[in-house]
Amino acid sequence: MSLTPTIDATIDDQAARAAWLYYVGGLTQDQIASEMGLSRQRAQRLVSRAAAAGLIHVRLNHHLARCIGLEAALRERFGLVRCRVMPGLGPSRDPVRSIAPAAAEEMERVLAESGSRVIALGTGRALRGMVDALSPVEAPQHRLVSLLGNIALDGSASYFEVIMRLAEKVRAPHYPMPVPVLVDTVEENRTLQALGAVRKVRGLAQKADVTFVGVGQMSEDAPLMTDGFLTPDELHEIQRAGAAGEVAGWIYDGQGRYLDLSLNARLTGVRVEIATPERPVIGIAAGAAKIVALRAALTSGIINGLVTDEPTAAGILAG
Repeated sequence: MSLTPTIDATIDDQAARAAWLYYVGGLTQDQIASEMGLSRQRAQRLVSRAAAAGLIHVRLNHHLARCIGLEAALRERFGLVRCRVMPGLGPSRDPVRSIAPAAAEEMERVLAESGSRVIALGTGRALRGMVDALSPVEAPQHRLVSLLGNIALDGSASYFEVIMRLAEKVRAPHYPMPVPVLVDTVEENRTLQALGAVRKVRGLAQKADVTFVGVGQMSEDAPLMTDGFLTPDELHEIQRAGAAGEVAGWIYDGQGRYLDLSLNARLTGVRVEIATPERPVIGIAAGAAKIVALRAALTSGIINGLVTDEPTAAGILAG
């Protein structure tokens, strides 16, 4: 038996989408009207309806039907244990603004658990957005640990550091990775790995109960390059080797298999292995540039949880 949405449910979907674009995306009512193919008056009424119906607080309090359908399709195809698909904000808007509140809810769900958990974290814009959207909470029972460092070869730090900001919000013990992301030689890496403090942090990260990571693309705007960890020549060499994406700096191909690269051998952080339902790895990423990298990571099982937006989810499923 098929179920046909009621008129009220369809209108609520439209109202929720319009309100999301207005409150989260920062679009004007004229822009919302253009994005949704409506008149300005209709867009204004939908935003007002959402506010009156209590669909919008700080976060969207209504799950759009299309998002639910995409979540179900992603869960079925990739065997996901967690999946959130948020409304898209349009091609000219930053997708992190859409997914950050949902990612924060996923983190809050873990932090609310009474038992002690080890929570491992990558870095990057999406995770930084998640932390910024997180409500402050006391969670001293958990331990936070970095999968990788935050320092480039020239000694500069990435702007998108995560663990210190998160620890400040949740008052939990935290263990930053006390090494650069990448070193010059394999021998230097071995020396760093032998340090007692590094061994302890790596050991904690390797036994994480739940892991949150960004997923980086390997196109010309690869985060590893824009954040100063790769040169353009190094990026092009990796692209020729078949690089499709990276998680916590570790580079993999179009099937999600880690590549045998000299660069991977010089990475100091912990490689994320195949995720399990008992120890999920949640990928936080959205945007057209991320589709290939996300599909590969989902295919191999590097990640078995996902927070993304509608256009990205549709793009993943189209491949």
